[in-house]
Amino acid sequence: MKILVINCGSSSLKYQLIDMDDESVIAKGLCERIGIAGSKLTHQPAGKDKVEIEKDMPTHQTAIELVMEALQDPGHGVIKNTDEISAIGHRVLHGGKVYSDSIIVNDDVKKVIRECFDLGPLHNPANLMGIEACEAAMPGKPNVAVWDTGFGMAMPEKAYMYAIPHEYYEKYSIRRYGFHGTSHMFVSGEAIKFGGLDPKNAKVIVCHLGNGASVSASIGGKCVDTSMGLTPLEGLIMGTRSGDIDPAVVQFICNKEGKDVNEVLNILNKKSGVLGMSGGVSSDFRDIEAAKKEGNHLAEVALEAFIYRVAKYIGAYTAAMNGVDAIAFTAGVGENDKVGRKAICSYLGYLGVKIDDEANDVRGKKAVISAADSKVKVMLIPTNEELAIARETLALVQ
Repeated sequence: MKILVINCGSSSLKYQLIDMDDESVIAKGLCERIGIAGSKLTHQPAGKDKVEIEKDMPTHQTAIELVMEALQDPGHGVIKNTDEISAIGHRVLHGGKVYSDSIIVNDDVKKVIRECFDLGPLHNPANLMGIEACEAAMPGKPNVAVWDTGFGMAMPEKAYMYAIPHEYYEKYSIRRYGFHGTSHMFVSGEAIKFGGLDPKNAKVIVCHLGNGASVSASIGGKCVDTSMGLTPLEGLIMGTRSGDIDPAVVQFICNKEGKDVNEVLNILNKKSGVLGMSGGVSSDFRDIEAAKKEGNHLAEVALEAFIYRVAKYIGAYTAAMNGVDAIAFTAGVGENDKVGRKAICSYLGYLGVKIDDEANDVRGKKAVISAADSKVKVMLIPTNEELAIARETLALVQ
């Protein structure tokens, strides 16, 4: 069975066609600058050369049509026709309080995605456009919504409720949802399997560290807590996001700078994090590391603050679960920065964590990086959100 996985952003569309018989990627690609001049499709068939197609993509509908053409092209295509595609799995950011489990899309599902535009203004509209574009391009094929908030929806009330008047939860569904859920679900499950842990009771902390970053705690693969909240702004320091901050800072900046709340929230989302802390060096952790090596003090502080914040969350989540069996690093920074992984783990001596430097000298592949006598298994587990979405889709349509 072949499943097409679609991940729509506001002006982009990533896709993978996966053969679920062996979970191999048949083709993958990216549509960039949808609705913007200079749009381009980059298509990569397995075992063949990458193909770049420059063509106007005014809408996600046009982008989907181009993807279908690329997949069926006599030269660089991988299928004869769309009959070979059994279903389409979509990453959808937000299902509010209504949906947490993956579901075959119907009119009610689309209605809920639309109602959650306020909760996911950049992603939900694009996600819905992707679904409707696939419905138009491949009528009758099942489309499955896999919620990015789904993993965090398992949190108990004590973890997801904010200490604000309860009426705001009742009226507006204001609570902690958590994001990067598909990644956390996949990596926590893979960590249990790879580490030979008890699938029902294993206590796992996943550190999804990239330009966007979050930490989750799960027991037996079920989320206990996760660092992002109502939006992805809460939690860790990130590339451009501030992470946890005293809410009074917003009012203070508004009053001092003559800005409104929306302007300051834009600053906290797009101009803060390591970009802001470093005095504008970069939002890319590699650039921050390079600036630190050149003696940039603000870049050094930004990196140290990021590492410190991750270590604090690991400590908090160990307490929340009354122990931890495994810590897994994933995503761009987590999978590729051996120095950062070791620096975070240097705070965890009280847990009996010990890193094996030789084992830690690895990038982008599964590995146990802790020493043989470490009391907690520390691992590198590459994330694969597309495969996670494909698996959820397969389970619903087979």
